[in-house]
Amino acid sequence: MTLLYDYLIYFIPIVGIIGLLAMATKSAWVTKQPSGDAGMSQLAGYIADGAMAFLRAEWKVLSYFAVIAVVLLAWSGTTVENSSPVIAVSFVIGAFLSAFAGYLGMRIATKANVRTTEAAKTSLAKALKVSFTGGTVMGLGVAGLAVLGLGSLFILFYHIYVVKTGGGVNGEAMSKALEVLAGFSLGAESIALFARVGGGIYTKAADVGADLVGKVEAGIPEDDVRNPATIADNVGDNVGDVAGMGADLFGSYVATILATMVLGREIVSADNFGGIAPVLLPMVIAGLGLLFSIVSASFVRISKENDSVQKALNLGNWSSIFLTAIATFFVVNWMLPEGSFHLVRDEDANGAIKAGALVFDKTGVFLSIVVGLIVGTLMSIITEYYTAMGKRPVLSIIRQSSTGHATNIIGGLAVGMESTVLPIIVLAAGIFGSYHFAGLYGVAIAAAGMMATTAMQLAIDAFGPIADNAGGIAEMNQLPEEVRHRTDNLDAVGNTTAATGKGFAIASAALTSLALFAAFVGVAGIEHIDIYKADVLAGLFVGGMIPFIFSALAISAVGRAAMAMVEEVRRQFREIPGIMEYKAKPEYEKCVAISTKASIREMIAPGLITLITPIIIGFAFGPEVLGGLLAGVTVSGVLMGIFQSNAGGAWDNAKKSFEKGVEINGEMFYKKSDPHKASVTGDTVGDPFKDTSGPSMNILIKLMSIVSLVIAPHLNHESNVNSRIKKELNTQSSTKHTVIHNKHI
Repeated sequence: MTLLYDYLIYFIPIVGIIGLLAMATKSAWVTKQPSGDAGMSQLAGYIADGAMAFLRAEWKVLSYFAVIAVVLLAWSGTTVENSSPVIAVSFVIGAFLSAFAGYLGMRIATKANVRTTEAAKTSLAKALKVSFTGGTVMGLGVAGLAVLGLGSLFILFYHIYVVKTGGGVNGEAMSKALEVLAGFSLGAESIALFARVGGGIYTKAADVGADLVGKVEAGIPEDDVRNPATIADNVGDNVGDVAGMGADLFGSYVATILATMVLGREIVSADNFGGIAPVLLPMVIAGLGLLFSIVSASFVRISKENDSVQKALNLGNWSSIFLTAIATFFVVNWMLPEGSFHLVRDEDANGAIKAGALVFDKTGVFLSIVVGLIVGTLMSIITEYYTAMGKRPVLSIIRQSSTGHATNIIGGLAVGMESTVLPIIVLAAGIFGSYHFAGLYGVAIAAAGMMATTAMQLAIDAFGPIADNAGGIAEMNQLPEEVRHRTDNLDAVGNTTAATGKGFAIASAALTSLALFAAFVGVAGIEHIDIYKADVLAGLFVGGMIPFIFSALAISAVGRAAMAMVEEVRRQFREIPGIMEYKAKPEYEKCVAISTKASIREMIAPGLITLITPIIIGFAFGPEVLGGLLAGVTVSGVLMGIFQSNAGGAWDNAKKSFEKGVEINGEMFYKKSDPHKASVTGDTVGDPFKDTSGPSMNILIKLMSIVSLVIAPHLNHESNVNSRIKKELNTQSSTKHTVIHNKHI
């Protein structure tokens, strides 16, 4: 048993390697599947080339940003004792792995799409297997890289800053190790923001342009080969919903674990791991969730044409959640000691626990994890209800489409606003419950429990754009109706899973941001945030405004890029004779270039607002005002994210419902009918909501919290004249609780 204690810390990166090996195996299986005839392979090649062209252009711009960030971080690491220039190295590794995670997903998605189309010629079951396996590669790649990178760096920094210096777990040594590790999360979230915003602008500029000219003006199907923007549209599915989402959830995964580790450092724990069990626990839970996601992925299968794809995906999702919940019960009881826990900050100078301090035990920690899993499950169920076909919200938009475009827009906006109610109640209950069981550490570990099954969540999410691309390739190649029917079946489910994935990401971001907020308060050396102070209240209002200006910039960017796309598509229809008769080939590459240039140019302003605002507010007005800003950003951002993502998802599935036919007041309506045209308008409005600004909200609130956490030691150093006294008290307190680490590591 002692040997197990000694080497548990190495279990974490080993699990990451296992996840990557499983990913490689599944990737090889997808690659071996037949890719169809020459025409299908050619179109798939256009999509893959366009996606790679975007990534190369994006990485070029981001490399300039990374160089500037590295220089600033390395310099700032020398200015305070609680940091180190090594934080710049940590940043680079996080940024690289975040970008690499998106690249892995994009590569497999551009291979799986055409293979899903070919499999759809055989059966729905075969098509689901290929598309979901492609999504699984994405999920395992993201989770595997995150667990491997975070686990390995923690081992390295723990040895350098804690073990070799003989520092205490609850003192400045561990605080420094985690501050340097925060650079990893900062790098991951920074790349995620640009990837999400840039990819979202790309995909929606192409989608809106293709819809407005192709479907509305020319009256041709969505993925018709005659539409010059159709390749750019399919490329966008990969760079936005695959590469962007991969980098997004990679950042969320890392930020959640890091926030829990930072709060775990403050817990006094007489455990068998040298006192670091509360710090190790979130990484161990993440590792277990990765393993159970591998197991649960095998449950996602159907055997008949009329079997429910959604039920198959739900079975895999719920299995991973259930298995993780069971395993964490035993892990928590094994890792955490008997008795109660409290925070170092809740001790007085004599080591006694202060009156009113929150005390909890390992049962409370486990119950907090269960709360997180329940919150994640409920958020998925609620989001599915508001965005799925056949449910009341989508049906209400369909009915309002019968009276025109304006009433369709009104209906979609109302559904999006209504959809914030239940998720916020669930989040509030989750925050209250997890805090009741284990304080702020409980809130953080609840988020870690929710994110434990990220590999499965992302597999389900990435399955959607693969299925969407597969349908596009089937349409462009004019394959038989039964093939398109199967890909449409997968695509419709994919729309819902994409919406639930965004809901899951936003929910986790809310809990993670609260945990990061608590960590920031501790590191910055402030006791509380008083909104009765004018400057703090002003910061709260400014923070509430940030998600609105961020959304405005993102949506406006889509509008400008879409206008350029519309003009280009109209030009080609006008100047290239024979396109509509299949006698001439459209110039796809020009539409791809428009989306690429626009997305790279337009992603900079929203990114800079997110990164620079906390720095300006923090150094100009102090940590308490910055805390008010973060509170405003978090509340406003969560509401905006839920509203926009669900409204867009509902509009999209309302439009897709007309493809099978819908009944309105006893009359059937199909494609090209007036209600369908109204639904196309609604979907066009909802596109930047659900795929650009909406899903970017979760990165916005987390990244601003992480930037604040990274600069917190500087704010503490600048603003607190009693910092040396507090440091001495912390050192004395941690010395009493220091356990000899060398025999454990």
